[in-house]
Amino acid sequence: MPTEEELFAAVDTLLAGEPALPGPAERSRLREAAGVTQARLAQVLQTTTQTVKNWEAGRSEPRPPRRQAYQRLLEGWAQQFPADAAPADAASTATASAAPGPGDTAPAPTAETPSAHPAPAPDAPPRSRTPHPEKAPHPRKSHRPAHRPTPPPADQRFENGPLAVIDVEDGHVLAYCVGGLVLDVPAKSLPALIDWTLTEARLGQPRLHRNGRDGDPLLVLTPAALERYGLPTALSDEERRAGRLPDGHKAVRQLTRADWKLTRRGLGPWARIYRPAEGAKRHCVQLCIPAWNALDAREWDDRNAPRLPSMHPADLARYLGAYAERVMTPRGTAAVTGLELMTALHPPTRAEKDPVTGAFTRALNEDALTAVHDVVECEVPDEHPLLKGRFARHHLRTPAEMLMEEPYDWCRPLTDDECMRQYLVAIDVNMSFAAAANGLTVGLNGPTHLTGDPPFDPSLPGSWLVDLSHVDLSRVRVDGRPVDGGRLPSPFTPKGERPTGPAWYATPTVAYAVELGFEVAPVEAYVRTRTGRYLDAWYKRLRDAYVTTMADLGVTTGLDGAEFLDAMARSRQSDPVMALLVGAIKATAKGGIGKLRQRNRGQVPYYEPWPALERETWRPDIRAAVLANQRIGLHRKLMKTAAAADLYPVAVGTDAVVYPSPGPTPLDVLPRTPEGKPVPGTFRLGVSPGMVKHQGTRTVLWAEEQFEEQGGVFNIANHIKTDPAAGEGE
Repeated sequence: MPTEEELFAAVDTLLAGEPALPGPAERSRLREAAGVTQARLAQVLQTTTQTVKNWEAGRSEPRPPRRQAYQRLLEGWAQQFPADAAPADAASTATASAAPGPGDTAPAPTAETPSAHPAPAPDAPPRSRTPHPEKAPHPRKSHRPAHRPTPPPADQRFENGPLAVIDVEDGHVLAYCVGGLVLDVPAKSLPALIDWTLTEARLGQPRLHRNGRDGDPLLVLTPAALERYGLPTALSDEERRAGRLPDGHKAVRQLTRADWKLTRRGLGPWARIYRPAEGAKRHCVQLCIPAWNALDAREWDDRNAPRLPSMHPADLARYLGAYAERVMTPRGTAAVTGLELMTALHPPTRAEKDPVTGAFTRALNEDALTAVHDVVECEVPDEHPLLKGRFARHHLRTPAEMLMEEPYDWCRPLTDDECMRQYLVAIDVNMSFAAAANGLTVGLNGPTHLTGDPPFDPSLPGSWLVDLSHVDLSRVRVDGRPVDGGRLPSPFTPKGERPTGPAWYATPTVAYAVELGFEVAPVEAYVRTRTGRYLDAWYKRLRDAYVTTMADLGVTTGLDGAEFLDAMARSRQSDPVMALLVGAIKATAKGGIGKLRQRNRGQVPYYEPWPALERETWRPDIRAAVLANQRIGLHRKLMKTAAAADLYPVAVGTDAVVYPSPGPTPLDVLPRTPEGKPVPGTFRLGVSPGMVKHQGTRTVLWAEEQFEEQGGVFNIANHIKTDPAAGEGE
């Protein structure tokens, strides 16, 4: 036991504060004046050369016991090599910086506070760390490069960003954060790592909506970190099938003994570790484990040339950190995150104060999805419990029994005139599903069943049983011009075939038939009476993320057609990390819409409820409306293009359109006005969602050879790619 005098002496030392080190520039000057290299200094202090560079750049501070040794060395050098004409000596400079100003950060780290190191990525800006006031009773000096000041973070609770990549280098555990910041991690066990994250790391993300909740901190564990914390670097076949470690695993038992809990998905590729919330304060950390396939290449990587397995932790932090800041902190797959983003932007509930009692109660938000409603037979997939006993096990439901709103998958033979053109040019629509969600009115409540031949009301989202087989595109005039309906896909079926009788359609599809000038007579309908543009904020968030990231690659809005094509070609070699981010944003948009009708996929036996059905966001009617709007929007442009330039597609695959062309680029085929502008209503080259880019070019001869090899016409739309790096359509 320490004596009273020893304790008082220790407290006096703490009150006085540790001796201030000279500023970063002075540290470098003194070392150079002594003729000592950074490598030699690192050897003497038993650290790394990079760490010495950090100290001299002001990106981090030494920790005890090296701090005391470094201090003694610098004081000795200062006596030997005094500054000739300094405006103030090192001590006064340090004293002046000891009390941080409004934009300042940063005391020297102690055993209780993480220290900052720079990421090795050359483009990562340096960043210092502000201590938590409860963890640093006495302010210490802050050094920051004068040429690049760091603005104060918007939310001091999360000043180190939304996430960290945990790695081990030379026996030291490091947390790579956004902005080039690297923190020392003192935690020796997995429970201690969770404690450190919640008490000292200052990670997390402010809520996206005032009625929502803050984003929990995310830790991405590298294989080296997995080994350090007693986790396997790869899952066994059984663990991979289960998607988690067994409950008896040592790491799981450690968490349990420390009173940490796991969600139903357990300790798997995406794990949530928590304790019950205390009022509004959450105690939750999420783990992402890429070695267990948390970052599936189909969403997060380049399938043609995978980059994640060899990516440095600093680059991985930059990649996922940019995704978190522009979209949101990942909460699972990109598809899961896309769905979670909808809820984060439109929380179902809010706190409401009772005017009588003053107590806060939970109230529902009218602009959100707030409950699990009854489902409609025609809108659910084949394995849904509602269909149990209704159809035979392998019965194929007809369009009159099932809502079949899906993207296009259509192709036709080329005409003789089209075969005379040398090329087939494929274009694809940027962020087509997100663009289709923009401005779309969807239902926010449960269905109302309309019977007895109800009149069609385009303001009511839902499903309508109606016969559209009488719609003949050849009878339609666009801007006063007719079109050849035989060379266009039908707007009412994914395969582009003309319907043959009554079928279920979403509201946008029926509304398009009316827009084309045809009468519609529904037999019955399931509609929603409480409506809203629920997906608008979701679209805008993803649009801004996509456009900002493309700008990072040198592709900006406002470019004309030729400039845009040149910028897109250069972007493929511009920044590999940001190129991956573009793909992840697109996967988030596409996957989020798909999650609105998440299927069983073998989770439970056929006709038994699966977990997704418990979500307020399991809304197949909304997914159908978005897909219908995407297909109809594409068809509207096909009609405009056909009328303006007598130009017809030969294939459409989801959002990719193939046109015969006399030249190899979209500029050779897309119609323009006499002034050189795109014809209004047709496809327009550009970076914004809803505009198009060049997907690839092939020759007409290539297509004919493909048809001959396959023994008939098949959809060539997604097989035309000039460069695999161009990516695929959505």
